[in-house]
Amino acid sequence: MEDRQPHLTDEEFDRLVNEQKDRVYSVALSFLRNSYDADEVAQDVFVEVWRSIEGFKGQSKLETWIYRITVHKCLDLIKSRKRKKRSGILVSLFENDRALDLPSATFDHPGIALEHKERALLLFAAIDSLPAKQRLAYTLCDVDGLSYEEIAEVLQTTVSAVESLIFRARKELRERLRRHFKGASSGDENRLG
Repeated sequence: MEDRQPHLTDEEFDRLVNEQKDRVYSVALSFLRNSYDADEVAQDVFVEVWRSIEGFKGQSKLETWIYRITVHKCLDLIKSRKRKKRSGILVSLFENDRALDLPSATFDHPGIALEHKERALLLFAAIDSLPAKQRLAYTLCDVDGLSYEEIAEVLQTTVSAVESLIFRARKELRERLRRHFKGASSGDENRLG
């Protein structure tokens, strides 16, 4: 498929969706860690692609543009949930009501075997604690498998900035996980690797 698509027929759009749906879902799942939310975001992404394809200028690959839309949709959902949660907490403080009860994001990724789920949850909790830009770059690189160049396009920054973000994220994750396992019993220390 060409990088510049000023308009897509229904057939071309169906082909694009079939080519990109697994990647879009995987990226959404990596950020949201909930299959229902990932499905919803994937649908929103393709609606946005359909509505906006005529505005695609071809300055990046079509796949990169779709990644960018996916990341933005995921971040929008996360921000929306945080606002709702804060709003619910404020309501509970001032109206003596219960805080907004958001469903917990159980991480149900098909690529993670049951026996590794506990470690995956620990890792993703550590990833969640990273600063936003580090978390985004790390997730796109080490979870979704994008190259530094692709990440730079998605984040609209330089490759050297991406390298720096990922270096700092990995360093921070190593330190956090080391502290966690150092506090665990000595028999459990080597279970992560």
